[in-house]
Amino acid sequence: MSFVSPEIAWSYLAPVALVLGAGVVGVLVEAFVPARVRRVVQLSLALAATAGAVVLLALVWTEVDASGGTVVLGGAMVMDAPSVLLQGVLAVLGFLALLVIADRSETGEDAFTPSGAAVPGSEYEAMATRRGLVQTEVFPLTLLALGGMMIFPAAGDLLTLFVALEVLSLPLYLLSGLARRRRLLSQEASLKYFLLGAFASAFLLFGIALLYGFSGSLRLSEIAEAIGTVSGLDPMLLAGLMLVIVGLLFKVGAVPFHAWTPDVYQGAPTPITGFMAACTKIASFGVLVRLVYVLVPPLQWDILPALWGVAVLTMAVGTVVAIVQTDVKRMLAYSSIAHAGFLLVGVTSMTSTGISGTIFYLLAYGLATVGAFAVVTLVREVNEGPGGPVMAEATSLTQWTGLGRRSPALALAFTLFLLSFAGIPLTAGFIGKFEVFTAAVDGGHAWLAVVGVVASAAAVFFYVRLVVLMFFTESAGTAGERTTVVRSEGMTAVAIGVAVIGTLLLGIVPSPVLQLLSDAAILVR
Repeated sequence: MSFVSPEIAWSYLAPVALVLGAGVVGVLVEAFVPARVRRVVQLSLALAATAGAVVLLALVWTEVDASGGTVVLGGAMVMDAPSVLLQGVLAVLGFLALLVIADRSETGEDAFTPSGAAVPGSEYEAMATRRGLVQTEVFPLTLLALGGMMIFPAAGDLLTLFVALEVLSLPLYLLSGLARRRRLLSQEASLKYFLLGAFASAFLLFGIALLYGFSGSLRLSEIAEAIGTVSGLDPMLLAGLMLVIVGLLFKVGAVPFHAWTPDVYQGAPTPITGFMAACTKIASFGVLVRLVYVLVPPLQWDILPALWGVAVLTMAVGTVVAIVQTDVKRMLAYSSIAHAGFLLVGVTSMTSTGISGTIFYLLAYGLATVGAFAVVTLVREVNEGPGGPVMAEATSLTQWTGLGRRSPALALAFTLFLLSFAGIPLTAGFIGKFEVFTAAVDGGHAWLAVVGVVASAAAVFFYVRLVVLMFFTESAGTAGERTTVVRSEGMTAVAIGVAVIGTLLLGIVPSPVLQLLSDAAILVR
C-alpha cells in the first residue's frame, strides 16, 4: 500500500498555530535575546500574535459562515461557528489581559517577582530586586495557556480535549506563584491549584477511559453514535460521562468543585487572576457546551438533574459566601463561582438559544472580569500613611473607602463592571443573564430561571456595598486614607477603557451580536 499524505486545513489552524508558535518563539527569546531588550521583544511578540490571531479568525469566520463549519486533523478539532466565535473572544480578551500583565507602575515595577526561583524573603530575592531583574517568561507562558484555551472549545475528540486542558493549565500553575508581593500566599495558591488540578485531570482521564471502553472511540461524534444505540442504563457510559463533566466543572469553579477558586484568585498576581478568571471559564464552558449538546441529549434524564443540582448549589453558595467576604479578590472569586451557576442555567437548557445566550454571557463576563481585575491592580496600599512607599494591591474592602472622591474615573469604571456582574439594565451583564434565563424558560426549566433571578437579586447586595464604600462613605480615620491609585505606563488604562466601551455597547445595542450568535448556534459533530 502506498502512503497517503493527510490533508490538513491549515487556514483553520492558523490562529491557534500563531499563538502557540509565538509562545515557543518566546521561550527561545528568553535564551538568546539580551536582557536589556527582552521585555520589549516579548511584549511585542505576544501582542502581535494575539492581534494576528484575531485577524486570522475573522478570515476563518468567513469560511465557516459560508460552509457551516468543518472537522480538521481527522476530527481532532471541530471548526464550527461556536468554536470560532469563542476563539475570537479568547484572543481579544487575551490581548487585553496581556496589556494588564505587561503594565508597570511609575517606579518601574510590574506584578511579578524578579526571580520565581528565589526563596521568599531571601538575600537572593533582595539581590534580584536591587538588580532590577524582570520575569519576562510570563509572556510565553501566557501565550501557551491562551493557545491551549483556544484549542479547548474546538476539541473534537477526548484526547485533544485532555491535551488542551494540560496545555492551558500547566502555565497557569506557574503563573499563579509569581506574585511580586505576598510571595508565600502566591506560592500557596500555585500549589493548591496544581494539586487540585491534578485531581481534576485524573477524574477527566478516568472518564475518558470509561467512554473509550464503552464506545471504542475517542471522537465525540462516534461516541454520540454509540450512545444512540444503547437501550437501558449503561453504568460504564454514565460513569464515564459524569467523570468527564466533573473534570470540566472543576475548571469552571462550580460547587462542590470550587475550593481552589478563592485561594488561587487571592494569591495569584492580580493580572493573572483576571486572565485566568475570564479566559479559563470561557474555554471550559465552550467544551462543556459541546459535550452536553453532542453527547447528553439521549441521556437527558440521567445527566441533567445532576447538572441542575450543581447549578443551584453554585448560584447559592457563590452568592451567599460572597456576601460575607472582606477581601475584594475573594469577593470577585465567589462572584465568579455564582456566575458559573448562571452559565450552567443556559448550558442545561438544551436549546439553540442556550448556546447563543451562553456565548454572549461569556463575552460580557469576560470583558467585565478583565476590566475589574485591571482596576484592582492600580489601587495600592501606602505604608505609614499618605506619601509613604506604595506596597501591594489594596484588597481589603475598607481600603476602598472614598476611592470615588480620590479617583472618580477609575471608581466609575469599577462601578460599571460591578453593575454588569449584578445584571443591572444597560450593561452587558443584564443582557447575558436575560438570554440564559430566557433559554431556560424555553427549555421548560422555568424554575431554574427563577432560582437564578433570586440569586442575582441577592448578589446585588455585595456589589452595591462596594459602590457605597467608594462613593458614599467618608474615608477619614479609615483604611481608605492608606490607599492610592498608582500611575502606570497606560496599558492597563487602555484595557479598562476597552472593557468599559464593550460592556456599555453590549448592554445598550446588543442586537447585532445577539443576531450573529443566534445564526451561529449550530454545532458540527
